[in-house]
Amino acid sequence: MSEFSRIRSLVLVTFLVLVWGISWPIYKIALDYTPPVLFAGMRTFFGGALLALLLLPRRQHLRWKHNWHIYVISSLFNVIMFYGLQTVGLMLTPSGLFSVIVYLQPVLVGVLAWAWLKEQMTAVKVVGLIIGFLGVAVVSAGGFTGHIALLGIVLAILTAVGWAVGTVYVKKVSLHVDSMWLVSVQCLIGGAVLSAAGSFTENWSDIVWNIPYLTGLIFGITLGISLSWIVYFMLVNAGDASRVASYTFLVPVISVLSGTLILGESFTFNLLVGLMFIGVSIYLVNRKPKLAVARETAA
Repeated sequence: MSEFSRIRSLVLVTFLVLVWGISWPIYKIALDYTPPVLFAGMRTFFGGALLALLLLPRRQHLRWKHNWHIYVISSLFNVIMFYGLQTVGLMLTPSGLFSVIVYLQPVLVGVLAWAWLKEQMTAVKVVGLIIGFLGVAVVSAGGFTGHIALLGIVLAILTAVGWAVGTVYVKKVSLHVDSMWLVSVQCLIGGAVLSAAGSFTENWSDIVWNIPYLTGLIFGITLGISLSWIVYFMLVNAGDASRVASYTFLVPVISVLSGTLILGESFTFNLLVGLMFIGVSIYLVNRKPKLAVARETAA
Protein backbone atom coordinates (compact mmCIF):
# COMPACT_ATOMS: atom_id res chain seq x y z
CA MET A 1 0.00 0.00 0.00
CA SER A 2 1.41 3.45 -0.94
CA GLU A 3 1.95 6.23 1.57
CA PHE A 4 -0.84 8.22 -0.10
CA SER A 5 -3.24 5.29 0.30
CA ARG A 6 -2.36 4.97 3.98
CA ILE A 7 -2.91 8.68 4.58
CA ARG A 8 -6.20 8.61 2.64
CA SER A 9 -7.42 5.63 4.65
CA LEU A 10 -6.41 7.31 7.91
CA VAL A 11 -8.30 10.49 6.95
CA LEU A 12 -11.42 8.51 6.02
CA VAL A 13 -11.30 6.40 9.21
CA THR A 14 -10.82 9.54 11.33
CA PHE A 15 -13.78 11.24 9.63
CA LEU A 16 -16.00 8.19 10.10
CA VAL A 17 -15.18 7.65 13.76
CA LEU A 18 -15.61 11.35 14.59
CA VAL A 19 -18.94 11.67 12.76
CA TRP A 20 -20.41 8.49 14.26
CA GLY A 21 -19.04 9.39 17.69
CA ILE A 22 -20.46 12.91 17.89
CA SER A 23 -23.76 11.78 16.38
CA TRP A 24 -24.84 10.13 19.66
CA PRO A 25 -25.06 13.35 21.75
CA ILE A 26 -26.48 15.29 18.79
CA TYR A 27 -29.23 12.69 18.30
CA LYS A 28 -29.78 12.44 22.06
CA ILE A 29 -30.58 16.17 22.17
CA ALA A 30 -32.86 15.94 19.13
CA LEU A 31 -34.76 12.96 20.55
CA ASP A 32 -36.18 15.19 23.28
CA TYR A 33 -38.31 16.76 20.55
CA THR A 34 -39.27 13.86 18.29
CA PRO A 35 -40.57 10.27 18.40
CA PRO A 36 -37.55 7.95 17.89
CA VAL A 37 -38.71 5.71 15.03
CA LEU A 38 -39.97 8.63 12.94
CA PHE A 39 -36.68 10.42 13.57
CA ALA A 40 -34.67 7.38 12.43
CA GLY A 41 -36.88 6.95 9.38
CA MET A 42 -36.84 10.59 8.31
CA ARG A 43 -33.09 11.15 8.59
CA THR A 44 -32.39 7.87 6.79
CA PHE A 45 -34.92 8.40 3.98
CA PHE A 46 -33.97 12.01 3.29
CA GLY A 47 -30.28 11.14 3.52
CA GLY A 48 -30.83 8.58 0.77
CA ALA A 49 -32.93 11.05 -1.24
CA LEU A 50 -30.23 13.75 -1.03
CA LEU A 51 -27.60 11.33 -2.25
CA ALA A 52 -29.85 10.07 -5.06
CA LEU A 53 -30.31 13.66 -6.23
CA LEU A 54 -26.54 14.13 -6.37
CA LEU A 55 -26.14 10.81 -8.21
CA LEU A 56 -28.68 11.53 -10.97
CA PRO A 57 -25.92 12.30 -13.53
CA ARG A 58 -24.66 8.75 -12.84
CA ARG A 59 -28.08 7.09 -12.92
CA GLN A 60 -26.90 4.50 -15.46
CA HIS A 61 -24.90 2.91 -12.61
CA LEU A 62 -28.08 2.25 -10.60
CA ARG A 63 -28.92 -0.88 -12.64
CA TRP A 64 -32.12 -1.50 -10.67
CA LYS A 65 -33.27 -4.56 -12.65
CA HIS A 66 -30.00 -6.36 -12.03
CA ASN A 67 -29.31 -5.19 -8.47
CA TRP A 68 -32.70 -4.64 -6.81
CA HIS A 69 -32.25 -7.73 -4.62
CA ILE A 70 -28.87 -6.43 -3.39
CA TYR A 71 -30.45 -3.09 -2.46
CA VAL A 72 -33.29 -4.80 -0.58
CA ILE A 73 -31.02 -7.19 1.34
CA SER A 74 -28.60 -4.42 2.26
CA SER A 75 -31.43 -2.16 3.45
CA LEU A 76 -32.81 -4.99 5.60
CA PHE A 77 -29.54 -5.55 7.49
CA ASN A 78 -27.85 -2.13 7.39
CA VAL A 79 -30.87 0.13 7.91
CA ILE A 80 -34.04 -1.62 9.06
CA MET A 81 -32.36 -3.99 11.53
CA PHE A 82 -29.56 -1.63 12.57
CA TYR A 83 -31.58 1.56 13.10
CA GLY A 84 -35.00 0.06 13.78
CA LEU A 85 -33.99 -2.54 16.39
CA GLN A 86 -31.52 -0.09 17.92
CA THR A 87 -34.23 2.53 18.43
CA VAL A 88 -36.61 0.12 20.15
CA GLY A 89 -33.89 -1.67 22.12
CA LEU A 90 -32.54 1.52 23.69
CA MET A 91 -35.95 2.06 25.27
CA LEU A 92 -35.69 -1.29 27.06
CA THR A 93 -32.01 -1.48 28.02
CA PRO A 94 -29.46 0.89 29.63
CA SER A 95 -27.52 2.64 26.87
CA GLY A 96 -24.12 1.47 28.15
CA LEU A 97 -25.10 -2.19 28.14
CA PHE A 98 -26.82 -1.84 24.78
CA SER A 99 -23.77 -0.25 23.14
CA VAL A 100 -21.48 -2.98 24.50
CA ILE A 101 -23.64 -5.69 22.93
CA VAL A 102 -23.97 -3.79 19.64
CA TYR A 103 -20.18 -3.45 19.49
CA LEU A 104 -19.89 -7.18 19.29
CA GLN A 105 -20.19 -6.22 15.61
CA PRO A 106 -16.43 -5.96 14.87
CA VAL A 107 -15.92 -9.39 16.45
CA LEU A 108 -18.78 -10.84 14.39
CA VAL A 109 -17.44 -9.16 11.24
CA GLY A 110 -14.06 -10.79 11.87
CA VAL A 111 -15.66 -14.22 12.15
CA LEU A 112 -18.00 -13.75 9.18
CA ALA A 113 -15.25 -12.27 6.98
CA TRP A 114 -13.07 -15.29 7.77
CA ALA A 115 -15.87 -17.78 7.04
CA TRP A 116 -17.57 -16.01 4.12
CA LEU A 117 -14.87 -13.90 2.48
CA LYS A 118 -11.90 -16.15 3.34
CA GLU A 119 -10.08 -13.26 5.02
CA GLN A 120 -7.12 -14.24 7.16
CA MET A 121 -7.94 -14.86 10.83
CA THR A 122 -4.88 -15.09 13.05
CA ALA A 123 -4.68 -15.69 16.78
CA VAL A 124 -3.35 -12.13 17.22
CA LYS A 125 -6.36 -10.70 15.36
CA VAL A 126 -8.78 -12.74 17.51
CA VAL A 127 -7.09 -11.50 20.70
CA GLY A 128 -7.20 -7.94 19.35
CA LEU A 129 -10.93 -8.10 18.63
CA ILE A 130 -11.64 -9.50 22.09
CA ILE A 131 -9.54 -6.79 23.76
CA GLY A 132 -11.39 -4.14 21.74
CA PHE A 133 -14.74 -5.49 22.87
CA LEU A 134 -13.52 -5.44 26.48
CA GLY A 135 -12.47 -1.83 25.96
CA VAL A 136 -15.98 -0.90 24.85
CA ALA A 137 -17.34 -2.76 27.90
CA VAL A 138 -15.08 -0.75 30.21
CA VAL A 139 -16.04 2.57 28.58
CA SER A 140 -19.75 1.75 28.81
CA ALA A 141 -19.69 0.22 32.31
CA GLY A 142 -21.30 3.30 33.84
CA GLY A 143 -24.44 2.71 31.81
CA PHE A 144 -25.10 -0.76 33.21
CA THR A 145 -27.48 0.50 35.90
CA GLY A 146 -31.23 0.63 35.39
CA HIS A 147 -33.98 -1.66 34.23
CA ILE A 148 -32.82 -4.46 31.93
CA ALA A 149 -35.42 -6.26 29.83
CA LEU A 150 -34.63 -9.59 28.18
CA LEU A 151 -36.21 -8.32 24.96
CA GLY A 152 -33.78 -5.39 25.00
CA ILE A 153 -30.81 -7.77 25.20
CA VAL A 154 -32.20 -9.81 22.31
CA LEU A 155 -32.72 -6.67 20.21
CA ALA A 156 -29.15 -5.52 20.94
CA ILE A 157 -27.78 -8.88 19.78
CA LEU A 158 -29.92 -8.77 16.63
CA THR A 159 -28.72 -5.20 15.98
CA ALA A 160 -25.09 -6.36 16.13
CA VAL A 161 -25.80 -9.38 13.94
CA GLY A 162 -27.66 -7.29 11.37
CA TRP A 163 -24.87 -4.73 11.15
CA ALA A 164 -22.19 -7.43 10.87
CA VAL A 165 -24.02 -9.43 8.20
CA GLY A 166 -24.77 -6.22 6.28
CA THR A 167 -21.12 -5.16 6.34
CA VAL A 168 -19.77 -8.49 5.11
CA TYR A 169 -22.58 -8.81 2.53
CA VAL A 170 -21.71 -5.41 1.03
CA LYS A 171 -18.06 -6.45 0.82
CA LYS A 172 -19.16 -9.69 -0.89
CA VAL A 173 -21.25 -7.95 -3.58
CA SER A 174 -19.02 -4.89 -4.00
CA LEU A 175 -17.97 -5.86 -7.54
CA HIS A 176 -21.58 -6.07 -8.74
CA VAL A 177 -23.03 -2.78 -7.49
CA ASP A 178 -22.12 0.90 -7.36
CA SER A 179 -21.31 1.67 -3.70
CA MET A 180 -22.81 5.17 -3.69
CA TRP A 181 -26.05 4.03 -5.28
CA LEU A 182 -26.12 1.17 -2.78
CA VAL A 183 -25.98 3.64 0.13
CA SER A 184 -28.65 5.83 -1.44
CA VAL A 185 -31.14 3.09 -2.26
CA GLN A 186 -30.68 1.15 0.99
CA CYS A 187 -31.41 4.39 2.88
CA LEU A 188 -34.46 5.14 0.72
CA ILE A 189 -35.92 1.66 1.21
CA GLY A 190 -35.00 1.35 4.88
CA GLY A 191 -36.03 4.92 5.65
CA ALA A 192 -39.42 4.40 4.00
CA VAL A 193 -40.03 1.22 6.04
CA LEU A 194 -39.01 2.90 9.32
CA SER A 195 -41.10 6.00 8.57
CA ALA A 196 -44.11 3.81 7.81
CA ALA A 197 -43.58 1.88 11.06
CA GLY A 198 -43.28 5.15 12.97
CA SER A 199 -46.48 6.46 11.37
CA PHE A 200 -48.38 3.47 12.82
CA THR A 201 -46.80 3.52 16.28
CA GLU A 202 -46.06 7.23 16.86
CA ASN A 203 -47.60 10.64 16.17
CA TRP A 204 -46.22 13.13 13.67
CA SER A 205 -47.74 15.92 15.74
CA ASP A 206 -45.29 15.11 18.56
CA ILE A 207 -42.38 16.47 16.50
CA VAL A 208 -41.21 19.89 17.76
CA TRP A 209 -39.70 21.74 14.81
CA ASN A 210 -37.09 23.70 16.74
CA ILE A 211 -33.34 24.30 16.33
CA PRO A 212 -32.14 21.23 18.32
CA TYR A 213 -34.43 18.90 16.35
CA LEU A 214 -33.56 20.41 12.96
CA THR A 215 -29.85 20.32 13.81
CA GLY A 216 -30.07 16.59 14.56
CA LEU A 217 -32.16 15.93 11.46
CA ILE A 218 -29.91 17.89 9.08
CA PHE A 219 -26.75 16.42 10.62
CA GLY A 220 -28.21 12.92 10.19
CA ILE A 221 -29.30 13.51 6.59
CA THR A 222 -25.98 14.95 5.41
CA LEU A 223 -23.16 13.52 7.54
CA GLY A 224 -24.55 10.91 9.91
CA ILE A 225 -26.29 8.80 7.26
CA SER A 226 -25.40 9.41 3.61
CA LEU A 227 -21.76 10.53 3.71
CA SER A 228 -20.67 8.34 6.63
CA TRP A 229 -22.10 5.17 5.07
CA ILE A 230 -20.33 5.95 1.79
CA VAL A 231 -17.03 6.33 3.65
CA TYR A 232 -17.66 3.14 5.65
CA PHE A 233 -18.39 1.03 2.57
CA MET A 234 -15.45 2.60 0.70
CA LEU A 235 -13.14 1.48 3.49
CA VAL A 236 -14.69 -1.99 3.75
CA ASN A 237 -14.56 -2.56 -0.02
CA ALA A 238 -10.97 -1.32 -0.26
CA GLY A 239 -9.52 -3.44 2.53
CA ASP A 240 -9.88 -6.10 5.18
CA ALA A 241 -13.44 -5.89 6.58
CA SER A 242 -12.43 -6.99 10.09
CA ARG A 243 -9.64 -4.39 10.24
CA VAL A 244 -12.00 -1.59 9.22
CA ALA A 245 -14.60 -2.81 11.72
CA SER A 246 -12.01 -2.75 14.51
CA TYR A 247 -11.81 1.04 14.23
CA THR A 248 -15.49 1.33 15.13
CA PHE A 249 -14.49 0.33 18.67
CA LEU A 250 -13.44 3.99 18.94
CA VAL A 251 -16.98 5.26 18.34
CA PRO A 252 -18.21 4.75 21.95
CA VAL A 253 -15.06 6.52 23.19
CA ILE A 254 -15.70 9.54 20.94
CA SER A 255 -19.35 9.41 21.95
CA VAL A 256 -18.48 9.61 25.65
CA LEU A 257 -15.90 12.36 25.02
CA SER A 258 -18.33 14.40 22.94
CA GLY A 259 -21.02 13.83 25.56
CA THR A 260 -18.62 15.32 28.12
CA LEU A 261 -18.02 18.39 25.93
CA ILE A 262 -21.52 18.89 24.50
CA LEU A 263 -23.80 17.59 27.27
CA GLY A 264 -21.56 18.20 30.29
CA GLU A 265 -21.40 14.48 31.14
CA SER A 266 -18.59 13.34 33.44
CA PHE A 267 -15.17 12.14 32.24
CA THR A 268 -14.42 8.85 33.98
CA PHE A 269 -11.43 6.64 34.70
CA ASN A 270 -13.27 3.92 32.77
CA LEU A 271 -12.97 6.02 29.62
CA LEU A 272 -9.19 6.26 29.95
CA VAL A 273 -8.76 2.52 30.62
CA GLY A 274 -11.17 1.59 27.83
CA LEU A 275 -9.34 3.84 25.39
CA MET A 276 -6.06 2.03 26.16
CA PHE A 277 -7.73 -1.34 25.58
CA ILE A 278 -9.15 -0.15 22.26
CA GLY A 279 -5.80 1.29 21.18
CA VAL A 280 -4.13 -2.08 21.79
CA SER A 281 -6.98 -3.81 19.95
CA ILE A 282 -6.66 -1.68 16.82
CA TYR A 283 -2.90 -2.21 16.79
CA LEU A 284 -3.23 -5.99 17.07
CA VAL A 285 -6.00 -6.32 14.47
CA ASN A 286 -4.15 -4.14 11.95
CA ARG A 287 -0.68 -5.47 12.72
CA LYS A 288 0.86 -7.22 9.74
CA PRO A 289 2.82 -10.45 10.19
CA LYS A 290 6.57 -10.01 9.83
CA LEU A 291 6.56 -12.15 6.68
CA ALA A 292 4.05 -9.84 4.98
CA VAL A 293 6.07 -6.77 5.96
CA ALA A 294 9.23 -8.37 4.57
CA ARG A 295 7.47 -9.11 1.27
CA GLU A 296 6.21 -5.53 0.96
CA THR A 297 9.71 -4.18 1.67
CA ALA A 298 11.25 -6.50 -0.91
CA ALA A 299 8.67 -5.44 -3.48
